[in-house]
Amino acid sequence: MSDQQRRPGKPYRRPKKDPVRILAFEALRAVDERDAYANLVLPPLLRKAREKGDFDGRDAALATELVYGTLRRQGTYDAIVAACVDRPLREVDPPVLDVLSLGVHQLLGTRIPSHAAVSASVELARVVLGDGRAKFVNAVLRKVAQDDLDGWLAKVAPPYDDDPEDHLAVVHSHPRWVVSALWDSLGGGRAGIEALLAADNERPEVTLVARPGRATTEELLGEEAAVAGRWSPYAVRLAEGGEPGAIEAVREGRAGVQDEGSQLVAIALANAHLDGPDEKWLDGCAGPGGKAALLGALAAERGAVLLASEKQPHRAGLVAKALHGNPGPYQVIAADGTRPPWRPGSFDRVLVDVPCTGLGALRRRPEARWRRRPEDLDGFAPLQRGLLKSALEGVRVGGVVGYATCSPHLAETRAVVDDLLKQFPQTELLDARPLLPGVPDLGEGPDVQLWPHLHGTDAMYLAVIRRTG
Repeated sequence: MSDQQRRPGKPYRRPKKDPVRILAFEALRAVDERDAYANLVLPPLLRKAREKGDFDGRDAALATELVYGTLRRQGTYDAIVAACVDRPLREVDPPVLDVLSLGVHQLLGTRIPSHAAVSASVELARVVLGDGRAKFVNAVLRKVAQDDLDGWLAKVAPPYDDDPEDHLAVVHSHPRWVVSALWDSLGGGRAGIEALLAADNERPEVTLVARPGRATTEELLGEEAAVAGRWSPYAVRLAEGGEPGAIEAVREGRAGVQDEGSQLVAIALANAHLDGPDEKWLDGCAGPGGKAALLGALAAERGAVLLASEKQPHRAGLVAKALHGNPGPYQVIAADGTRPPWRPGSFDRVLVDVPCTGLGALRRRPEARWRRRPEDLDGFAPLQRGLLKSALEGVRVGGVVGYATCSPHLAETRAVVDDLLKQFPQTELLDARPLLPGVPDLGEGPDVQLWPHLHGTDAMYLAVIRRTG
């Protein structure tokens, strides 16, 4: 059958294949269908596109912005699309929603001209969905294009005075329960929570760590687009477009990619005052190895030995890779930290960066905000308490434990620490703030909560506990 026979009266035109938008669509489908994370899905897709000759640097940057921008603003865009369709959003096929969301982001979240955003999205729909559903995409996006983002937010977000949490949830694209939890943890009024939610929607900087004894910040600062970190003496930030894999020290494992908040947690534990020997350190939840590599290097400077323990064998392998070449002795084992193979009182310093909801790293894993549920907290609670209990049993009298988590949720931070302090009355909670010298806005203490909008880091939490008997 000829094109003319397929489309009487109008020649059939094959849709234009746009490699950038097709790749972005494929990444969103992987995130939705396989519960994948964009930061794991996108790099191999980009690498394959470069190898095929489909992409240059600008194409990769646009694809990355389309994927991450769409995921970060998904809640806002869903509310806008819902106002433009004649059926409940749950009845729209997920692949269609992905194309629509990509189109809405181009219309409302980028500088792409409206006509180009609509046209490119319709062409994408023709390629991946077919002509019939492309017409639906065209109709919806033309409605969206009639207003800008502020105009749409005025229409779809409830007034702040009527429902503050729902207003913030729609405007800043977070689930309502997450808004409520973050607001409880942060405290204060509207300005602070708005700043935090807005920071969650910003693209995070890439931060490197110069592992002591193996690399220096001076070496890393010699790289193009590199600037000094804000708080950690081992941190170097890469300006937008900087590629860690192009840096020799990173390729060789002498430096690594590590958020500055993560670095500060390891440094704080290493700097806590001890009475007595300082010879045996433990990272009780070591995977994937960033903190362990920094702790191992700091331990080596003092002649101490690090034991890095990780329950999952494949993650223990990542820890061993991160520690390979450490200037001092260390050991990596695969072990369950809640049923440890070591004897009680074996260590002078212990760090447990426990598994959590990850609500402190929503800048880096924007899809996590849509996957997590309040009931997930109940699933993590026994593990978090079990790991801290094991850490307190594993440290000697006079030694210190650092309890850390990449979540500011009070159920994962102070509630856990308070419960274990009651179980272990012969302990004391130390003031962690002096262990992060120069870092402002650390609150009333004695524990420390970092924030993206105040410190430019992930929302890491740290409590430092001394075993007194």
